[in-house]
Formats: sequence, C-alpha cells, structure tokens
Amino acid sequence: MDIMSMLGKLVIVVIGIIVLVVAAALIFYPPEYVYRTLVWQGSDAFDWQKFPYHPLHASATPYLFDEAPDPRVAELFQQLSGARDWNSFLEAKHTQAFIVIKDGAVVYENYFNHTQRDSIVTSFSAAKSFTSALIGIAIQEGYIKSVDDPITTYLPELTKRDPRFREITIRDLLLMSSGLEYQEFRPLLFNSDDILTSYYPDQRKITLENTHIIEPAGQHFQYNKYHPQLLGMILERTTGVPVTTYLQSRIWDKLGMEFDGSWSVDSKTSDFEKMETGVNARAIDFARFGVLFLNGGRWQGKQVIPEAWVNESTRPSLPKNYADYYPKWFTTLPGQGYYKYMWWGMTRAADSYDFTAYGNKGQFIYVSPQKNLVIVRNGIEYGIPTEEWLTLFYKFASQY
Repeated sequence: MDIMSMLGKLVIVVIGIIVLVVAAALIFYPPEYVYRTLVWQGSDAFDWQKFPYHPLHASATPYLFDEAPDPRVAELFQQLSGARDWNSFLEAKHTQAFIVIKDGAVVYENYFNHTQRDSIVTSFSAAKSFTSALIGIAIQEGYIKSVDDPITTYLPELTKRDPRFREITIRDLLLMSSGLEYQEFRPLLFNSDDILTSYYPDQRKITLENTHIIEPAGQHFQYNKYHPQLLGMILERTTGVPVTTYLQSRIWDKLGMEFDGSWSVDSKTSDFEKMETGVNARAIDFARFGVLFLNGGRWQGKQVIPEAWVNESTRPSLPKNYADYYPKWFTTLPGQGYYKYMWWGMTRAADSYDFTAYGNKGQFIYVSPQKNLVIVRNGIEYGIPTEEWLTLFYKFASQY
C-alpha cells in the first residue's frame, strides 16, 4: 500500500470519528450548543456580536468626567513596563481601550486596534462584579434577606437533587467557595463545565441540573462559573424582573452612563443573562462603575450601592489556612492576593488594598482607594500575563 492510499484511509477514519462524535453529541445536547462548541470554539472579545442580548440604554443626561490629561501617566507606565513607547506598547499588546482616572478626572484616555471612544468592548468575567453589586442592592431593598441565606431559600428545587444544597449560602457563591464541582475541561469536550457555562443555550437548566457537590462549602476557593448563574436566578426570582432591567434602573441610569450597552443572553428561547460574562459597553462607562466603587458606592452625592456592601465586597479575605484555601497562583499577585464577593484584591501596607474586576483576555476595572485612582483596560487578547498587568497597575498606583 502506498503512502497516499494510507493517508486517504486515515482521513476517512478521522472524518468518520468526527461524524460519530457529533452524532453522539446531538443525542445528548441541543443542536445550538453543539454548533457553538464546534464552530465558535474559544470565546473571543467579539462574542457580543454572536449572542442575542438585552439592551442597556444611555442616560438622557450623561455624566461627563472632567479631563486633565497628564503626560506623566504614559511616562511612568513606560518606565514601569520597560517599553520604548507606552502607546506603542498598548497597541502591540492587543489593547482596545486604556483609561486612567485620578481624583475624578480623566488623566489618560486612548484607544487602539481599530477601536475608538464609542466602540463597544466586553467585560468577560468583569460582569461578575456587576452581579455582586446587584446582590448588594437587592439585599438593601429587601428582596434578599442576607448573604447567609441558603441558596435553596430561593432555588428550592436544588434540594430535591441533593439535600446538601441547603448548606450552601449566597455568601459561598460570592466567595467562590461553594464546594460545587467545576472542571474547566473534560476529555469528551461537550461535558466540560467551561464550555457548558459559555455556550449551553439554557443556562438555568444546566445550572440547576448539572451542579454537583464534592466537598462542604467554605473549604477552598474554586473559580466556578455556575456561581454567577445561580446568583442571577436568585436576582430574577426575587426582584421579578430580568437582571438587565434591574441593572438599568439601579446602576446604569443612576451613573448617567454615556452610551448604550447590553447584556448577552444564553439564547432567544431561554432569554437569561450570561451572568458569568457578557456585559458589553464602552470603556468610559466601565470606568464609571469603577469610580462608583472607588467612592464607596456614592455617585454625585447619592448612595447607589450601600457603602457597607462596597466595603464588605472588596476588603481582604485572608483565612488562616490561606495556603490551603487559595490556589498557589494567588501568590503571583502583587501584595497578598485574595478574592472577595467577585472582586480580586491585593493588599497594601497599613490595612489598605487595591481591588479589580477582571475578565478573560485582560479586561480590568482596577481601583486603588489609597490613590483615588481607577484604571480601565480592555483588550482583544491579554498581550501580557494577568499578573504582569496587575503588577503594572499596582506599581503605578504606588508611584503616581
């Protein structure tokens, strides 16, 4: 048998295997999910163009930041990064938007890679910080009693699958310490939790039926995209409105957002927000959200989010068994890294700390209360590792 014949047969075998895998997948999963997994493959910064969405509407009277451009911003970032030119560095590192706000004024704002001020960028997992904020507001308004409520108070059907769900609280979801299993990737691909929570067209169904307890809550931090989905269901059941509607009235309107935005949903049929990701907006409006948290939940003299919630959401969470509770990679974060209510934190001296909303491909809303500073970076790709971005921000906040 010649080489060409062998290659031909090998191609036929490979195609046959692929057909069998797809056919098997279609037995167990919706066609829409199989299509997304095979055709869309990995998420990208333009997912907002693929999914249906709920709209967010700009304010009729948008709030505009003061502008005080400061050349020292680029000079210091250039020095800290070792780049020859800061703007060229950002362009080369696949950045879309980079904004620095100090003392309430924009001191640096620039756009790259065919992006401009009115271009939509996405949050990826920075959306989780919006979810957390809405939980705090819902508690203040009496829709939810407490973070210590068992999640089965609001999602009682979970108890029928496993009575141990009664031991998981809203706080456990916010801390990513529920004890629920989460395996990003599995050999059969379609049953991987990361793909299921990204592409399954009925996120309520998959979250209620595909979550499994593997240890008691509170023992370990485990990043888990089922957590925000569970929180989203609690929000819509208690408030009686879609999560996007609640975001619009409780935060978007009150901050005087300058542009329209959206929240991607799992499918037109299910019509449930992708709570783990998918808040799509302009970078300057993401910056407003950062300034809101910088100011303790206050905006133009009005308390939008309870100050106690902002403090509780961002202050250090450093358990005595830190080395066992957090994965080892937390030690690569500047200061001492931690996770609190869907914000990532980094300690500083004298009981101060910085915190950031963070999403895939390097989406950041970085807040440094000590320096009254907010940094927003959105990107097509990371460009540099996450810990390097955070170290840059941390050092910049220390020295600026």
